[in-house]
Amino acid sequence: MASPTRRVGTSNSEIPEFPVGPAGRPVPAVGLGTAWFPFVEEDVRAAVLAALELGYRHLDTASLYRSERAVGDAVAEAARHGIVASREEVFVTTKMWCSQSHPELVLPSLKESLQNLQMDYVDLYLVHWPVAAKPGEPQFPIKREEIMPMDLSGVWRAMEECHRLGLARMIGVSNFTTKKLQELLAIAEIPPAVNQACADHMSQ
Repeated sequence: MASPTRRVGTSNSEIPEFPVGPAGRPVPAVGLGTAWFPFVEEDVRAAVLAALELGYRHLDTASLYRSERAVGDAVAEAARHGIVASREEVFVTTKMWCSQSHPELVLPSLKESLQNLQMDYVDLYLVHWPVAAKPGEPQFPIKREEIMPMDLSGVWRAMEECHRLGLARMIGVSNFTTKKLQELLAIAEIPPAVNQACADHMSQ
């Protein structure tokens, strides 16, 4: 259940927030997704800036979407113009793609996302799908021959390290089935804060 609503930004609307665990930052219930196909960076930047002006404070991006730089540019511009007080006012979620879901690639992938976002941390970092693919640039759809077994334990340990380093304030997953969540909960020292449901469709 959402906590009491609060007024945000310059909008007269009030956006509820959902508490996430005892230590997690409350998540604004209304957010802007930035999966934009075909991708036009300036269009995404303008849409994010307009959303912030309207009072949105939750932005969702992913390495696959290629919108991280546009999101970061918009947040920085909003801070310069006083639309938001600072980056800390905005809840930013990004996601690691299947080709990055390998223990040795998790931290470098987050650092690359942070460089694109021009931020020191993200509020929420997610494993985009419970699937691994051949390492490489994020591509969609995934070719069947590139799908690989996922080292869930190794990947999650690397996600926990991202959290311990302060680069991801919270960590979680996306599109995990109940069975996959049970597998993860059995090995996790830091349980996933959320299981986000995406509209993405995996290659069959």
